Amino acid sequence: MGDKHQALKNGFLLISEIAVLLMQSGANTKRVIDNINRFSSVLGFKSYALISHKSIIITLKTENQSDQHSYTNVIQIPAYKINFYIVSEISRLSWIALEKQWSCKIMQQKIEVIKNQQLYSYALTAFFVSMAGASFAKLFGGDYRSMIISFIATLIGMIVAKQAQKYFLNPYLKTYLASLAASLVASYGIYLHFGDKAHIALATSVLFLVPGVPLINSFNDLYNNHILNGSVRFISGFMTVLFIGLGLITAMILFNTKL
Repeated sequence: MGDKHQALKNGFLLISEIAVLLMQSGANTKRVIDNINRFSSVLGFKSYALISHKSIIITLKTENQSDQHSYTNVIQIPAYKINFYIVSEISRLSWIALEKQWSCKIMQQKIEVIKNQQLYSYALTAFFVSMAGASFAKLFGGDYRSMIISFIATLIGMIVAKQAQKYFLNPYLKTYLASLAASLVASYGIYLHFGDKAHIALATSVLFLVPGVPLINSFNDLYNNHILNGSVRFISGFMTVLFIGLGLITAMILFNTKL
């Protein structure tokens, strides 16, 4: 009995880690549940999960009805860090594990490799996100001077967001400060009359903060009848958009800027 319960506990630790990684990395609720079920099936367990925005309740049961064991626990989800590499790799791993019937130990080793995969440095990420901001300025009809403003504004906004994250500020406050910083830089470009289309840079300087993942996941969750998570994600996305707007409006008021 002790061996069975220990195996169940080991399986639970693996499944819970996978569930938290998926949620933290930006997976929608259906994908998380599907992956939990696949990994549990490989281990010979039945899984039941209640997933909210901040925590997950998971129960694992042995499939043998005559000698059934179960393990239930509540896991807190840490701060969200969008990482689609982790989401795609864990999903792919679940199908391979199901096909090859891997043991719990092998799956744990594979998950550790995915977790420890080196990502791009923040400096490189900030550069290319800033390039994307400049590209949006060009796409919306801006000239090269508006692209320069948008690039600098986006870069400053990302630096402010990174610093705010270091001080564990509220995510909405972090969004507001990053939006304000980027908008102030772009507004200063308008104030200096740096080109005829500097106002386009102001409109595009905050696009890096748009919460695309929460909003897309909210509609996906609502469509799949995960009403609670879908509603929370929609409200979270709406609040983020609101604070982006507040930062933009604050800068426009300070510089008396009109789009």
